[in-house]
Amino acid sequence: MMWSSSPSFFRKAVVLCASAILALASTSCGGPGAAGGGATDAPSSGGLIGSAAPEITAESVTGEGPTTLKDASGKVVIVDFWATFCGPCKKSFPKYQELVDQFGGDLAVIAVSVDNPEDATKEQLEAFAKETGVKFAIVWDKDQAVVKKYSPPKMPTSFLIDKTGVVRHIHTGYETGEEDKMAEEIKALLGK
Repeated sequence: MMWSSSPSFFRKAVVLCASAILALASTSCGGPGAAGGGATDAPSSGGLIGSAAPEITAESVTGEGPTTLKDASGKVVIVDFWATFCGPCKKSFPKYQELVDQFGGDLAVIAVSVDNPEDATKEQLEAFAKETGVKFAIVWDKDQAVVKKYSPPKMPTSFLIDKTGVVRHIHTGYETGEEDKMAEEIKALLGK
């Protein structure tokens, strides 16, 4: 068998390898510095807990609600890093929508796609939102500027930010029931 050195061939090979790896992943999608395990509350992502959350500057794709932290001022915010190739993200999105519905105007979700523009399209991001039934804001960090500020260790990773813009909790990965823990944290941040 003759191996081709075309970029198309290598891209297909990488996609096939990545698909195989993702099929084996059971609870999380790898990201920069990905580690195993479930959702945790740890300051490992750049030591952001207790610090002002970096602003979100990414292309708006779809959804309702604020697309920047400035626009979300006065609300508790979940900044969620996700990707279209991430199975656990498909499970977490509907649960985050349930949280938005539960807390009404007091909670906003800004879902930050880390998909590479060479591997995904705006239509694919929109389809992901539609498939998961979410209405919250989806933005696309095409140049990875936001990812560099937050350093999420894997997909999904959610940063729970209080009404004053300070990171209070970090959830890496997603496991069924994680939304219950987040709901308790949101209630505490809202003083309920």
